[in-house]
Amino acid sequence: MGVDIREIVSGKKTTLEGLSGKKVAVDAYNAIYQFLSIIRQRNGTPLMDSKGRITSHLSGIFYRNVNLLEKGIFPIYVFDGKPPEFKAITKQREERKKEAEKLYKEALEAGDLSAARKYAQQMSRLTDEMIEDAKALLRAMGIPIVQAPSEGEAQAAHMCGKGDVWASASQDYDTLLFGSPRLVRNLNITGKRKLPGRDVFIEISPEVIELERVLKELGIDREGLVVIGILVGTDYNPGGIKGIGPKRALELVKKHGKGALKQFEFEVDPYKILEWFMNPKVTDEYDIKRREVNREEVLKILCDEHDFSRERVENALNKLGKGTQTSLGSFFH
Repeated sequence: MGVDIREIVSGKKTTLEGLSGKKVAVDAYNAIYQFLSIIRQRNGTPLMDSKGRITSHLSGIFYRNVNLLEKGIFPIYVFDGKPPEFKAITKQREERKKEAEKLYKEALEAGDLSAARKYAQQMSRLTDEMIEDAKALLRAMGIPIVQAPSEGEAQAAHMCGKGDVWASASQDYDTLLFGSPRLVRNLNITGKRKLPGRDVFIEISPEVIELERVLKELGIDREGLVVIGILVGTDYNPGGIKGIGPKRALELVKKHGKGALKQFEFEVDPYKILEWFMNPKVTDEYDIKRREVNREEVLKILCDEHDFSRERVENALNKLGKGTQTSLGSFFH
């Protein structure tokens, strides 16, 4: 879900080629949910293997990252750890999924495949098995994995702030609230995409948002940006304050600073949320060194275990070079 401040935050469009040579810390859960949502059949059913196991996320991870590596972009996947005890989004998200399941069945019975696909995209669930399969595939591809002690976005922002990566990559703006100097959006969904419920396609390009420039344009500091996020709603206080949008929240912050939070009632202590965004739990214990692609392990995971087309997978692997062990080094030097 994340915090919706797009109304007051803008970035600069770029291309995948424009990101060549960059190390990017990817919010793993965010990316995997995107793949689960987008990679589906016409009626909304996700891709599955012969045993009925969902494989949409594996397809996205493999083919998208082959494309990124081919363009010279080096992804590092950061996985969530234990969320703070006051995180509230999980319950609301589950309620929305149950409602989507009901509407999906009704759409199928009515023969409305377009609506069925829309509701199916809202039903995506990420299981422990999916997470472990994703990690195994990433390791086989030589892509580093970082296990965050808590929120993946906070860890990615920390790594970017240290200069270990050039940017964080996520669709959510929370990464900016956590202090990431740069945020790349649309990294995993570039190209033509169909607008929900309409037969209209638009071209989506990567977007780079620089925190320093955003704060300068808004005339606030990062603490002020976090306060805006709390007022409009975060994963820790979904929905925010009714009737308060980003522009109104900006006005309040400019006038009252963090004191704007005292004017409203919250279910969760807003100052606890503010402190969490400003000083989240992160770690410096990580290894982001790139590894060799283990071609045979990739083929085993995708083709032997999950029924992917061997020819397609091998053709994709050939883009990264020939041989059982393929070095990624040539893409970044």
